[in-house]
Formats: sequence, C-alpha cells, structure tokens
Amino acid sequence: MAPPSYSDLGKQARDIFSKGYNFGLWKLDLKTKTSSGIEFNTAGHSNQESGKVFGSLETKYKVKDYGLTLTEKWNTDNTLFTEVAVQDQLLEGLKLSLEGNFAPQSGNKNGKFKVSYGHENVKADSVFFIDLKGPLINASAVLGYQGWLAGYQTAFDTQQSFFSTNNFALGYSTKDFVLHTAVNDGQEFSGSIFQRTSDKLDVGVQLSWASGTSNTKFSIGAKYQLDDDASVRAKVNNASQVGLGYQQKLRDGITLTLSTLVDGKNFNAGGHKIGVGLELEA
Repeated sequence: MAPPSYSDLGKQARDIFSKGYNFGLWKLDLKTKTSSGIEFNTAGHSNQESGKVFGSLETKYKVKDYGLTLTEKWNTDNTLFTEVAVQDQLLEGLKLSLEGNFAPQSGNKNGKFKVSYGHENVKADSVFFIDLKGPLINASAVLGYQGWLAGYQTAFDTQQSFFSTNNFALGYSTKDFVLHTAVNDGQEFSGSIFQRTSDKLDVGVQLSWASGTSNTKFSIGAKYQLDDDASVRAKVNNASQVGLGYQQKLRDGITLTLSTLVDGKNFNAGGHKIGVGLELEA
C-alpha cells in the first residue's frame, strides 16, 4: 500500500478536531446514487450570524472499465467546476486529472492539471496551475518505510522563477498510533499525535509554533463511540475554547449532528456558537 499524499499526513489527528463540528451553521447534506451509477451530492448551509446561504450540487460518474471519472459541480456563487480523471490506465498507481473552474458573471476561469503516482513506498503528487503568463507548479513526495514517513512539498512560480514554498514533514504511523511533525518555510513548526486507545476512544493532540510571532497553539480532543449509532466529541485549546459534539444515526441513511463552541474566557459575555447538521443518504 502506498504512503499517503503530503496533504494527508497527520489527517487522523486533524479529523479529531474538524469532523462532527458545525459551529455557527445550519447544515444539510444529501447523497444519492442512481441505478446507472451516477452519484449526486447536494450540500447547503446557512450562517447563523450573517444569514448567508450557500449551496452546491455535484454529480459524479465513473466508467470503471476505463478508469474514468467525470465530476461536475455548481454552487450558489454561480461557479462551475468540471474534472476529468483517469486512473491506473497508463501505469498502475498513476492518476491523471484535468480540472476547470468558470464563473460566468465575472468571467474568471482557471484550470489545473494533476499528476499523482503511488507505489509501495512512494507517493508523488504534482499540480500545474494553468496560466498564460506562466504556470505555478506545486509538487510533493512522501517516502514510507516500516511505518516511518518523510515528505517534502514545494511550489515553483515560473513567472518569478523562484520557489515560493518549502515544507518538510516527518512522522511515524501504525494502525492505532500516528505521529506527525512538519516545518513550513522554516518559520512555522507543528506536530500532532493520534492514538486509538480502544475500539471506542480516539484521542488527538495538536501543537504549533510560529517563529516570527512566537505564537503557540495547543489543542487536545477526543471522540468516544457510545454505540454503533451514536458518538460524542470534545476538544479544547489554549485559548480556552471548548468544543462539544454529539452525532446520532437516527435510522439508515439519516444522521443528526449537534455541536457547540463555548468561549471559556468570556463565558458570561455570551457569543457562544451552536451548530446543527443533518446528513441524508439514499
């Protein structure tokens, strides 16, 4: 099995702090699949403070015999997105994809060409941002050996002819434990730990420090599976912000998520946030 992409390093710990929380939002997600294999994903949310509503509709069709996937997406900002991807055809583990975005109102358009290759001990990704003035190239690689992971990510601006990003990562991963450390541009240092202590309890820790501002961030979170249909989440950071979440599967294809964010430093001042999410799948 190939190592994860650079962007997925430390994902297990990040999921502890992001999934199951919808602070300040009313959120609705609907997923369905037709008998012919076309997938539809409709999502929408309303911001409780501003009242702004955002929605999107995505369709995805796969032709498995040719490794082809066609994805089309539209959102309420009137932006159109199209992706054509081919996987494991020219070479086992190789994925090629072409993306395009177009906003009819403003006339803005952009495109990306992506190349991804995964092998037993190597995962390499590159993205070419299509621009007539000169493309911007993002590239990353991750090497894996007996649980150890080492990665490098860079971005090259062909217009200015310089590397705008230089990120390094080092970690260790097993089935129940993941350690991740990273240095971004020699200025931001971060680390995370994920530990599955039992079949029901997952725990995560995140730490980051920026050399320019000496700003330190620390968070600890956990997810506990009450039973097959219900789970609770909790997290707290060094700014005394406490997040709580509860997720309940009401029936097959219907999941309700409730969450709240409490500002511990200004508890009596109010301004705490709640979130409600409903997921429907058929």
